[in-house]
This record gives sequence, structure tokens and C-alpha cells, in this order.
Amino acid sequence: MSSISQLLYTEVMDVTTLLISFNLSIDQNFPSNREIVDKGTVFEVIDWGKTDTLSIVFKNVEYKVIYDELNNGRNFNIKMIDGALIQLMYKAKRNEIVSHRLAFFPNPYLEKFQNDPEIYEKADLYADILAKNIVPVPIRFDFNADVHDEMHAMSHASFGQYKNCRIPVCSPLTPSKFIDFILRNFYSSAYREYRNDYESNISFGRTITSDEEKLVHFNF
Repeated sequence: MSSISQLLYTEVMDVTTLLISFNLSIDQNFPSNREIVDKGTVFEVIDWGKTDTLSIVFKNVEYKVIYDELNNGRNFNIKMIDGALIQLMYKAKRNEIVSHRLAFFPNPYLEKFQNDPEIYEKADLYADILAKNIVPVPIRFDFNADVHDEMHAMSHASFGQYKNCRIPVCSPLTPSKFIDFILRNFYSSAYREYRNDYESNISFGRTITSDEEKLVHFNF
């Protein structure tokens, strides 16, 4: 029986390959599965091989500065056709998920894409990202099994880099569930064209509390 880290690694590899086959990924770092030791505890980390330079994400600087540092440092799993960056990071311990950080950083320099749609062979597939009224908003789904209080759901979503934006989520997300969310909502024209019924082999239990279920939250 495969461990949770092996299953996660395989699924990240699968969704990366899928986006390449759909011509939606123009650059990528294939996933890494490695062990780290933190305070004497061994963790298995699935990411793109280097995540030690992500402090810029939490700094009070312009979004373009954050995007540029992530892009130039190649701190992403997938770079989408419009320049958006996708990060898939999981940490596991003794075959249980400990945390994840799944992030979508839209390209803040969309003007060149919007002003020159001929760069796409099938512009109709990219109508979502060619619209002039788009405002790039970063999105993150976080899970941390060790942190939970009434203002900080164990699994939650954040939008726009707002410090206290934590919308409860019913459970951790698998890589395929997160990618499906991104494609369905932000690349819907391409999603309808390339839709793939990917079957995940991963199932996470619900972590949302009864109090959090009374709030606006994500459920699936």
C-alpha cells in the first residue's frame, strides 16, 4: 500500500503532466519528494524541490514584487499560459498529512496578453484571461493540523493576501481537487475544451468544526 506522500507525489506529477498535455503549462518544475528533519521529527515534503525562499509572500510589499521574486526564482510547480504561477506543497508525518499550501498567483502583467491575443492559437479558449476587466487576485488554500482556533480554521482559503482572510474549508485538498478548482473557475473556456475526469486515489477526512459549518465556507 502506497504511503500518503507517495500518493501525493504521484498526483502532483499527474496533474503537472495533464496541464502540459493541455498546453496550459508553459514552464514547470516537476515534483520532489524528500525528507526533512525539524526539531528531531522526520517529515516528508512534496513540493518543487526548494521552498526556503518564500518569505517574500508574507511581506508587506507590492504584489508585483512578490510575483517577480517567485517567478525569477522559479518558485512554482507550474507556470500557466498567461504567466500565472501554481504552487503545490504538502508535508506528511508517519503517513498522515500535516500541512499543505496550495497557491495560485495570477500574472500582474496581463496587459501584454490582453493587448495581443494573437499570441494564442485558439484565442476563444483563453477568453477568461484576455478580458480587459480582470483584476489579478492571489488565492491560497492552507491546511495545518497543529494550528486551530476560532479565528483560524485548520483548513482554510485566503484571497488577495489579506492577513486575516481565512474562509473555512471542509477538509484538506488533494492536488487534483485544487487544480480542478483553478481551471474550472479561472480558465473555464479551456476547462470545457480539455476537461479530464481524473480519478484521485487520495481521500482526506473532514476537519471543519460544527461552529465553522455555520459560517460561509467551502464544502465539497
